[in-house]
This record gives sequence, structure tokens and C-alpha cells, in this order.
Amino acid sequence: MGRQANETKPIKHICAGLLAHVDAGKTTLAEAVLYLTGSIRRLGRVDHQDAFLDNFELERERGITIFSKQAELKIGGMPVTLMDTPGHVDFSAEMERTLQILDYAVLIISGADGVQGHVETLWKLLARYRIPVFLFVNKMDQQGTDREALMQELQKHLDGHCIDFGPLSQEKKAERKTFYENLAVCDEETLEYYLEHDSIPGGRITQLIKERKVFPCYFGSALKLWGVQELLDGIRDYTMPPQYGAEFGARVFKITRDAQGNRLTHMKITGGTLKVKQKIGEQKADQIRIFSGSGYQAAAEAPAGTVCAVTGLDQTYAGEGLGAETGAAVPLLEPVLSYRIELPPDCDVHKAYLMLRQLEEEEPELHIVWEERLGEIQAQLMGEVQTEVLKRIIRQRFGIWVEFGSGSIVYKETITEPVEGMGHFEPLRHYAEVHLLLEPAERGSGLQFAADCSEDMLDRNWQRLILTHLEEKQHRGVLTGSEITDMKITLIAGRAHQKHTEGGDFRQATYRAVRHGLQRAKNILLEPVYEFRMELPAESVGRAMTDIQKMHGKFSPPEIEGETAVICGSAPVITMQDYQTELVSYTKGRGRMSCTLKGYEECHNTEEVVEVRGYDPEADLDNPSGSVFCVHGAGFVVGWEQAHEYMHIQTGWKAERDPDGAEEEQRSVPYPEYRTREKTDEVIDDKELEEIFARTYGAPSRERKLGTGRRRVQAFGESRSTAPKKEQDLDEYLLVDGYNIIFAWDELKELAKENIDAARDRLMDIMSNYQGYRKCRLILVFDAYKVSGGRGEVFRYHNIHVVYTKEAETADQYIEKAVREIRKKYHVTVATSDALEQIIIFGAGASRMSAVGLLEEVELMQKEIRDNYLERPSGGKNYLFDHLDDETGGLMEEVRLGQRTLEENSEKQ
Repeated sequence: MGRQANETKPIKHICAGLLAHVDAGKTTLAEAVLYLTGSIRRLGRVDHQDAFLDNFELERERGITIFSKQAELKIGGMPVTLMDTPGHVDFSAEMERTLQILDYAVLIISGADGVQGHVETLWKLLARYRIPVFLFVNKMDQQGTDREALMQELQKHLDGHCIDFGPLSQEKKAERKTFYENLAVCDEETLEYYLEHDSIPGGRITQLIKERKVFPCYFGSALKLWGVQELLDGIRDYTMPPQYGAEFGARVFKITRDAQGNRLTHMKITGGTLKVKQKIGEQKADQIRIFSGSGYQAAAEAPAGTVCAVTGLDQTYAGEGLGAETGAAVPLLEPVLSYRIELPPDCDVHKAYLMLRQLEEEEPELHIVWEERLGEIQAQLMGEVQTEVLKRIIRQRFGIWVEFGSGSIVYKETITEPVEGMGHFEPLRHYAEVHLLLEPAERGSGLQFAADCSEDMLDRNWQRLILTHLEEKQHRGVLTGSEITDMKITLIAGRAHQKHTEGGDFRQATYRAVRHGLQRAKNILLEPVYEFRMELPAESVGRAMTDIQKMHGKFSPPEIEGETAVICGSAPVITMQDYQTELVSYTKGRGRMSCTLKGYEECHNTEEVVEVRGYDPEADLDNPSGSVFCVHGAGFVVGWEQAHEYMHIQTGWKAERDPDGAEEEQRSVPYPEYRTREKTDEVIDDKELEEIFARTYGAPSRERKLGTGRRRVQAFGESRSTAPKKEQDLDEYLLVDGYNIIFAWDELKELAKENIDAARDRLMDIMSNYQGYRKCRLILVFDAYKVSGGRGEVFRYHNIHVVYTKEAETADQYIEKAVREIRKKYHVTVATSDALEQIIIFGAGASRMSAVGLLEEVELMQKEIRDNYLERPSGGKNYLFDHLDDETGGLMEEVRLGQRTLEENSEKQ
């Protein structure tokens, strides 16, 4: 958990959790701790169904802990929040969520059973969350338990620094000396101190435990209260509180609802103080409850270190960080079985689905989904015991009697090679384009999202929105429709339209880009895999090894220890699901096996699973892979096979391969090639534009039709002869979209890669020559949308006017407004290759010229200059400059006045 630099003085208060394999005596130990600390007056028992913390009806019936519980107590005057967590593997996700708030953990081991499979899973989780651990070996009153043998087993299967802390309470000098020696070898500095002083102070022992360099072990019987007080004394003497910051922070670990239906957000305060009615995000904490068992006390405030439940927060979720706490913890344990929820015949499916989604808030791993193709609700669970609990909860809370179908394996999908995914969404009056790089990641890493896109191409706010859309959805693969995983998805390019883009447009484009990439990628199916450990008679090793091979498993060579053999390995969950029963049968009860979820690996029977699932990615209408483009004012869908040919951005990314097909390099070109919807740079025909504009905005007015009839290949000045007579008397304006032209002309585009300033200056010189030759009033507009605090600028460059737009104003936006103002008195032409902009320009009553058209006119101008002027001996080179238009006539003032008018009108609107 994150800590702030400005730290407050710690109070001696810790949050400790109890963890164990099922039936190790965890709830019994919790009762003993509560009794010895004076929190309860009478010892409860699991078999008597009166345990203080097991207050759920089904918990008492089955004798297991299902939900994590909180108890407030004091150990020798030190306040402690005790968290009792589920021990059954079916509820391990609930246990893992609680680990996020623990300062210390007490791991209970059954002295009769030793280190069982789930204990090793718990140990890995405690290491992952960096939680210091005290161990309590329970049931030492049972016959056959051996303290020394158990210590060796703990050191072998858990950690070599597990140390018996029993000698600390003894007066025998020899045993205390051995204890200090065992402790000293766990740390070099401690060893040096011991060699000098022949003892180790308690403060140094506390630090070793805090740093997970030492794991204290205590032995006893919780049922008979043996050794429990020694454990409590150790927790009191060898723990230290965390350092908390002054700024408010909290970590959410659970969501529940009380008997009245109030939503409770359970959290630990990790910094500052939470007060009633304090604002958290957009909501307020209405009430603060500090639970102990089934009861609670209302509090006016909760200082750092407090574990509490808060009402009034409707948008929180388990694992979320609030305030100074950032990010959300990614769980390690996940369900591997998916069950069909069978509803009663008269039940409203939609209503039931919404109720179950409410339950998903409390159990995030459920993944309640509506399978449209199958017409059923599905949930992901850890096992059959959890299905029984859920049926009871659904019946009690919602009054619905549900059943669960047979469980099926939860598969996942990933890719093996990098690929670019492209998504475009452009129905009428909408626009968004997204390019994603999908790369395979390490197995078990999940999904990672990043952005590597220039803000000159796509504003940071749009980039953040795209990343949000990537994270908000469970994306499906294209083999079986299973969730994708183990992949890094990077935003490498994107495009928005200043006027037409909305947030939902990028959602559609992002989803389509992911699916487009998956359709083009080499996909593989992943299945869950168990990591197992078998202990069985030596004579049964051959049978076990044969079975493992049949189950498509892998194993290391057996370790023979006397008459017992140990085999460790891994195998698919689907093939090993019921093997434990078979193992007990053929070993006549002498064999035992422990399994933990290792993770996901490539499926051993992909073709068979794909055929059985029968998933058709093209028929999945909720996850389309094609893109939507717009032509003639109407949107049309392009399938994923051809979508890349229609994209408006070409990133230039490609996976380069050697002759053998091995991947060498993936690169993203830093200067994307912009292109319009058309594969050539032709201007849309006037008649076609008029039809599009009429469908979009209504029939164009007579004034708008004045600019029609022009042809792109005609010279700019010559085209005026085709206009109506009254139009010929109007002055001619040419507005040029600077960056659009730069990235459309090969010469300037190459220059821009080296120096964008040089490309701008070159275009300004070309436009100066062009204006002087064509006798028009030319305004060159550059987009300064990204310039923070930019107020815009208009200046004269030789005989043309150059405009830099102000902050948050694009060149397109400026040109659109300028056309509508200037068109009232002058004939206006706009040079741009943006097809969307052409439609808008046409609607404003202006003529259009494409980037290629402008280039052709510039080349024609240069040819005519060479032919008609530069070669004349009488005029020489000075003849051209003698005839250049040097008319100023207050044009600068007109442009500035026009800009002020545009800004004033914009503010009024």
C-alpha cells in the first residue's frame, strides 16, 4: 500500500488476519483469542454452531467460514483488528481480497496433517502481498504429532527461516542459545550483532519479522487453549504498526449489504482520517461503522489504521484505492469453472439478471454474464460448495429458487505474434479512428494497456478515454469467445474530428480495433492448469505416472522416501478434476494429493474445444470486427479483411521478418501518413457534394450554389469565368489548411520529418509566389490547437497573411468560421484534402481545392513563369517581381477585424 512522505507518528495498532487450510482449526483459534483477550465471555465451538464470528446460517451448518469477519480486541492493551478469513478453497477469492489490508498474518497449520496443498497457495499469496507471518501449529494434542518433524516440514515446504519461538519462554540457557543461533543466521547484520553480544534484542527480532526474514512458529491446541497465550504474547512483543501518511487514503476490500439493503463499503484507512459526511470522490460517507462480529458501533471518524464499513458510496468496488491510494489490486486466484444459472419458469430473466449483477458487486469473481447466443445467464465459480452457498443467498435475498448446471472449464485466449488492430467509426455526424498494437505478454501477466501516440496527432484527453474503454470491458477472443489475456495493448495512433467526435465514437472505434487485431493475429487457446503434489505408496508410482501422462500432464522424477513416494508436476484442470478420488481408491486410502491453480497454459486439445464451442466471431454482433465508414452521407460497414485499406491513418507499422519467418522487429513510424477517405486525392464532385449536403443539412440555399461548377484541374484564376456574372466582380480569397498541405505534398512531408519549421517556411514561400501570380487574397492557416495558453496570431508574410489559431481551436474550425464570414462579401476557395471538411465548406458556400489540385496549380504557375517571364530578354527575372501584387489596402486590418468578429460570435454562441 502506498505511503505518503509526510508521515504521522504511528500508534500501536495493527490489523492481523487468520488464514488456514480448511479444518485446520482457524475458527477455534479465533474463539480462543477472543476469549483470552476478554472480548467474549464464553468459548464458542464450531461443532456446537455457536462460534462468535461464524454468524451466517450456512457457516454454522457446514462448520466452515464463508465470509471474512472482523473483530476488535486488545492484546496486552494493544488495539488489534482481527480478520477471520475463509479456509475452504472455494472461497479463497474472498480470503485474497482481505490480504490487501493486513499488517500481519497468522497462518494456522494442522499438526495432524502438516503442510497441505492449500497452505502452499496461502504462503505464495502472503509472499506476493509482502505480509509478515506468524505460524501457529494447531491440534498438537492429537496423538502422533511430532513437533520436531513438523518444524522440518515447515522449513522444507514453506521457508527455511521458520523458527520455533517456544524456547523464548523457557529458562534453559542452552535452548535459548540455540534459538539465538537459528535467528542470527537469517540475517548478516543480526549475525554480526550476535557474535559480538551473544544475544539479540527484541527490537531487532521485530524488524526481522517485519521484513519477512524470520517467521515465528508457535505450537499448541486452540481447543484446549494450549500455546495460544504464547502466540498472543509474541504478537504483542514482536509487531510494529505501519507508517501512515497525513493525506486521506483507503483501500476497499469488500462490498456487502446489511439487513435493510444498505450498501456497505468495507475499507481500511491507510492515511489521514475519514470523517462522517466527508466527500470521497463525488459522494459522501453518510455513516462509519466499526464491526466486531455481527454487531457494530457507529463512529464520527476513523483514523489511519481503522478497518470500517461506510454507507453512502455506490460506485466503489473491491480492491479499489481511494484518496491517496491509487490503482486496484489484481487478484491471483481466479475461478476456473463456469456454471449455467437455471431460473424458475415464471421468473423474469431480465430482472433476475440485474439482481445477480448486484450480487457480483460483493463477489467480483462471479463474472455474471448474459450469453445471448445460448440465451442463458452464466457465472464463474471456484467449486460446487460455492454453488450451494450462492443458491442459499439468492433465495434469502431475492426470493428466487435457482439451480446451477454442470460446470464447464473457463478458457482464455491470447496471441503469439504482434499485430496492429484498426477501428474506424464514422456514421453520419460521428467520427473516430483508433490504431492499437497488440503484443503477446508473459503467461499470467493479464492485460496491460499503454499509449505511445503523439499528442500532436490525438489529444491527451482522447487518449485517456481510449485507455478507459480498453479497461472497462472484458474483450472476447475469436476462437471460442473466451476472455483474452496475457497481452499488451498499446495505442499507437488515432484521429478525432473537432466538430463531429463524441466520447461514444471512440468506444466503438476502440472495441472494433481490438477485434480487428484479433482477427488478423495468430490466436491460441489457453486452459487452466493445476500444480499437484502426490504422496502415495512406492508400489503405486508406476500407475500414477501412467495416469499423469494420460491426463496430458508433466511431472518431475519421483522422490522415494522409504515406502512413500512424492510426485510433483502439473496437468490440465479438466483432465485432473476428479483424480483425487481415484488416487485414494487405487492406493487403498494411503495416497493423498494436493492441487493448486498454477495458471493458464496452451490448451492440449484446442481443435476439439473450438469445435464443441462452435463460436462464430462474425456472428457476434456485440463484438464487431469491421469498421464503419461514411460515403454519400451514409455510413457503411467494411469487414475486417478490407478495413485497413479504408483507414484514414497509415501508421506504417509492420512486423518485419527474416526469410525463415522469424520475427525481427516491430516498429511504429513516428510520422504517420495522413490520407483522406479516397485512395486518390480527388475532390468530391460538386453534384455529389450537393446531394450529401442536402441529406445532412437540407437543400442548399441559392447563395450556397454560387460556387458550383468548378473543376479541380482548372487554374485557380480561370475558374471564375464559369461563375454567375455578379459573382465575377467579387474579390477572390484562398484559405489554405497549412498542415494538411504539408503532409499531403511529398516534398514538404519529407522536410517535416527533419524540421517542421522548415516545412512551414517553405510552404509560406510557395504560397507567396502563388498569390503574386494569381492575384488573390491568400490566408495560410496553421493549427496551434496544442499550444498551451496560445492566444492566436495573425501576421503578414510578404504578400500573404499567416494565421496561427488560438488554444483549443483547430485550423478546420477557424476555416469553417472564416468561410461563413468572408463568403458574405467575397468569393472564397479553401484548399484542403479533408473530405469531411469539403462537405462543410460546400455547405458554407465556398469552393474547394484539394491538396493535389493546389500542387498542380503551383507546378503550372512555375511552368508559366519559366515559359512567359523568366525567358524574356526584355524583362529578365525582375519582370515577374515588378508585376507581383503588393496591394495592402488595409487587408491586415480586415483579417484582424474578421478574427475579432469570429471570436465575438463564437463567445455569444
